[in-house]
Amino acid sequence: MSLFGDGLDAAVQKAFTRPAPKSAPAQMRYLVKQLKGTKAVAQMLRVSQRTVERYVKDQIKKPRPDLAARLEREVKARWQPQIRAKAREKAATTGGIVIDTRARLGYTAPIGTTDQDRIRHLTVALPPRYAARLFEAQEQGATEQRLQELAAEALKEVYFQDNGRRAGQLEEVRFTDIEHLEFDL
Repeated sequence: MSLFGDGLDAAVQKAFTRPAPKSAPAQMRYLVKQLKGTKAVAQMLRVSQRTVERYVKDQIKKPRPDLAARLEREVKARWQPQIRAKAREKAATTGGIVIDTRARLGYTAPIGTTDQDRIRHLTVALPPRYAARLFEAQEQGATEQRLQELAAEALKEVYFQDNGRRAGQLEEVRFTDIEHLEFDL
């Protein structure tokens, strides 16, 4: 499970104008249409082509939990691509992104400052440039660690340094022990 990647996806999915298919047969039919055939869907979901055909024909309706999760993830990843792209574009150019987190945050700073790590609950509106960097990194397949570093860098500049108005000598923000993380556009 990718906390940051899934969080970014969930924020974008809130922009959907229609709900994604809920039942397994409907999800399977949607994927068959998107991938133009049952063979491609079967390979992607790691099931037999015959199994896919039986879902499409409503002969099977209830998948195993692991297949149900893969099915839902693949449908949501492909659902309303134009709406998804518009939501990302808006966040990256005008809207920005809000990060709501409860995590252990601390920083590296000169001696004599209170740089102790502690659990903090922050809700911070990040400007569009940070949304753009997060979405770009996600699209390029960045690791969970890299997405976490980008979020920490954004929190350092926006929250801790107040966009250059304080804590100018702050070197690095540590973002660990994440209890809660949610993004909103």
